[in-house]
Parts: sequence; C-alpha cells; structure tokens
Amino acid sequence: MTFVPATAAGLVLVLLAAGCKPVPAGRPPALTEGTPESAGFSSTRLARIDSLVDRLIGQGQLAGVAALVARHGTIVYHQARGFDDVAAKTPLARDAIFRIASQSKAITSVAAMMLYEEGKFLLDDPIAKYIPAFANPTVLEIGSDGDTTVVPAVRPPTVRELLTHTSGLSYPVGGARDLYYREGITVLHTFGVDGKGHRLADVIPRMARVPLMHQPGTKYTYGFSVDVLGYLVEIWSGMTLDDFLRTRIFEPLGMRDTWFNVPADQAGRLANFYRFDTAGKVTRQPLLGFAPDFPIPDTLSLDFAATPKVYFGGGGGLSSTLRDYAIFLQMMLNGGEYGGVRLLSPNTVRMMTSNQTGDLDIDPDGRKFGLGFSVATEASGRHDPDPPGSFAWGGALGTTYWVDPKNGIVALLYRQTWGSDKTQIAERFPVLVYQALIE
Repeated sequence: MTFVPATAAGLVLVLLAAGCKPVPAGRPPALTEGTPESAGFSSTRLARIDSLVDRLIGQGQLAGVAALVARHGTIVYHQARGFDDVAAKTPLARDAIFRIASQSKAITSVAAMMLYEEGKFLLDDPIAKYIPAFANPTVLEIGSDGDTTVVPAVRPPTVRELLTHTSGLSYPVGGARDLYYREGITVLHTFGVDGKGHRLADVIPRMARVPLMHQPGTKYTYGFSVDVLGYLVEIWSGMTLDDFLRTRIFEPLGMRDTWFNVPADQAGRLANFYRFDTAGKVTRQPLLGFAPDFPIPDTLSLDFAATPKVYFGGGGGLSSTLRDYAIFLQMMLNGGEYGGVRLLSPNTVRMMTSNQTGDLDIDPDGRKFGLGFSVATEASGRHDPDPPGSFAWGGALGTTYWVDPKNGIVALLYRQTWGSDKTQIAERFPVLVYQALIE
C-alpha cells in the first residue's frame, strides 16, 4: 500500500526511516532539471542506460528511445537517443509527441476520481444507474467442451470494477472478437479511433449489448472498462471527455502537449512508428497491421493521433510527451498536487494506489490493481526492482512508466513500436535506474 503522509515532517520521517534522501520542506516538488548526484543518483551508473540503448540502436533492434527519471522532483535523466527516422538519420527529439495508448487510462481514472470527490457517484454504484443500457448485462460462459452459452449476469458491473478491470468487459480479441464486431466495435476503438464520426454516447450503449467475459468482480479482464468510465465522466460532468481533461487536468497542470487530437501545427512532432520483424529488427511503417498479433483484419493509420475525431477513447486515445506525463505522475506522487494546483486529496491518491483487487490474479509476478494503476506488492518485489507500493502501467505502442513513493521516483520509457520486442528494454530499464540509485 502506498503511504502518503499528511505533513512534510511526516514525509521526512518516513524517508529517513527508509534510508532515503529527505524531500525539502515546503510545497510538494515541481519538476526541475538537476544533477543526478543532487538527488542521490550516480551519473556514471546512469550512463549505463545510454550504453545499452546505443548498443541496441546500433544493432538495428531499436530506432529511438526517450526516457525520463526524476527523484523528489529533480529530473536526473532526460534523454532522447537514436533516430526518429532511421533512414534519414533524423534524431529523436526530447519533446517528441508519442501515442501513449493505454497510458490514457490513468488520466481518465484521475478524472473520474476528481468527480468522486465532488460527490457525483460512489465507487460501488452500478454503472446502470448512469448508463441504463447496462441494466441487464449477460455473460459468456465457455463449457469444458468448448461450447459457449450466454447467461444473465448476477448484477451490473460497478464503477469500482471499471477502474480495476474486473467488470467483465474485454477487448475485441479471441472469443470476444465477433461479439464486438456485430456491434460495430473493433480493435481500432482500443486506440480511440472510431472513424465514423461516432461519439462515446453512440458507442458505449452498443458495448453494453456485448456479453461480459465473466461475472462482474470475479476476474481481471483487460478491456474497454475505461472507455465506459470516460463516458461516465461525460455524464457526471456535462462536458466531453476532451473538454474535461483539457480544462480540469491538462491546463491547470501545465500539460501543454497532451491531446486527443494533436493540432496540425504540432503534428510534425509525432514520433515515427516502427515494427519489429521476425528477426527482432525495426522497420518504419505508416500503417499498423495487427495480424498476426490479433486474428483480425484491421489496420490503423499512425496519422490517427492528428486526425480530428469526436470519439474520445479514455482507454487509449491520448498522445503526450515525456515531460507532460511526468508532470501528471509527479502530481500523483505529491499526493494529488502539482505546482500549487490540487486535483485530488492525498486520501484519494492512497485509494487509487492501493490493492483494490484482493486475491485476484492480475499477473504472474503478483502485482495487483488499484483504481487506474497496477500496484507492486511484496510478492512482485521479489521479481522486480520497484518496491512494494510502487504503481505503474504503460501503452501497447511502446510506452511505459512507474512511480516509486518509497524512493520518490518517477520514471518513464518511451518508444513507438509494435510487435515482439526481443531487446527486453522495458524490463532492463528499471534495473538500470535502481542500480544508479546510491543514496
């Protein structure tokens, strides 16, 4: 469980007890550039990140990689290495805009919890209270012989189950593919792309007609839960999700480069996209073809980020930069405040970053799920460098992050890739960050 002290003095005591460098007294930190040594890192050891990335780029296994590491608000590492365009040798810029896919989910979850703090709903409210189409959901049951039947759900999913991916909603893959396709919902919606001018209000009621993959609350199934949550944000706030995120989160925090629709005059900053071939080498491509990763015919133009749309997919439609998303994560690390702007109370942040899924299996390493984030546990701490209480997630198009409250760390690793990554850079990056932390 993440512990967020109520006072600066309490935070100092916690950090000293853990052997960490204390946070300066006063207002929670905003992100500023500083030397690694000023925040307890070794410059020499951090350079190992550069060595690994440069070697993988030189071998053609990666095109370009951008990363940011901050501790107690001090940015100790912020690099973009390699190429945005390998053929033209155009370098990847530190302020490149990335399609962050499922990193959108945490932002939408924060939006919902801001409205929770305003008394708009309770976490265990059935979503049918606000979206009547979910009043009588069904569940797909698969027998031991492989035959499927559809049975009534024992109850509608709750808001909490949307936030924890235990609602039963899935993505249109595997056995759910044809069920979603019958309602005109494809994997393109996963990335916030409708392509037909539909809005959340048009699409979400159709999702309600698709059978759930299990009874609500009984399993963890990753899927469209946060798209439904985004529609609830629209219902509770009376604003589009785009307007809510922009006016209530992005503008107050100074996140100037985060959009559903990247403006035309900024589209040139979008990072180019690369796919891994069967040999593990990267090849640039303008279209993302999902097969053989998914048994579906869809292709996605990587121009989708800058193509005007009105379907604001809260589960995967945003684009952003390293620094913008680091600001968002630093806000969470600060207990809901950044730069004098408070979005959430420390207690709500505690709830969001606590285990909300109990004993349900989330991943093989023992991580659990909070309200919008995966949460590290004692069990996962035996496998991974980030300690219990850390919270994290990522996006299917090559982006990942974690926040470590015990050590005051925010860390992000961004690429734009698809397919089987044999470099394991996302797994190696945390190792290289923590081996450089020496105080």
